[in-house]
Amino acid sequence: MAAALGAAGGGDAKLLGVSGRHLEQALHANRLIAAGRAPALPAVERYTGVVHDHAALRDLPAAADGVVILSGLLGLVAPGDPVPEYRLKMGASLPPLGKLSTWWRPRLSPVLNRRLAGRAVVDLLPQEHAAAWQPAPRRYASLHRVRFREAGGAVAGHDAKAAKGLLARHLLTSPLPAAEALAAFSHPRFVLEVVEG
Repeated sequence: MAAALGAAGGGDAKLLGVSGRHLEQALHANRLIAAGRAPALPAVERYTGVVHDHAALRDLPAAADGVVILSGLLGLVAPGDPVPEYRLKMGASLPPLGKLSTWWRPRLSPVLNRRLAGRAVVDLLPQEHAAAWQPAPRRYASLHRVRFREAGGAVAGHDAKAAKGLLARHLLTSPLPAAEALAAFSHPRFVLEVVEG
């Protein structure tokens, strides 16, 4: 992945999905990765954004052990893993690898499914990241896929990211089994929909 980033010069506006000052920062970070000189932070400090901010995993070091993050650059990341600054979405197409979710799928699925064997799994992945994983539900104790809906029934969009972060935190701090913890979650605006299996 680092070699492909280097060959692409760190990327461009189309690949990275940013422009202006954000593009300059992304290119600088990606070029440091390609050169093997990128400083790293633990994933719980590196990843920011609405979902991560509301989950606040850095406050839950023990509970966060059950969390796996999917990354376009690194594949599978645990909350304590060192992660460099980068810009590379899972849905990007990086020559010569192609679409990253497609490239990662056969590589990370067997590893992730071994880790999840016998566990209750709650899938909070956005669609772009879900495309990088082929679940093996028969290997798990249970599989719960979640999405949020507006009160009127429409699938919730960007505004539900905060609710997803709050749900992650709720699941990590609840003493209840996954299915019961999901049933106990409520949000003032969104309705949680859970699909089993």
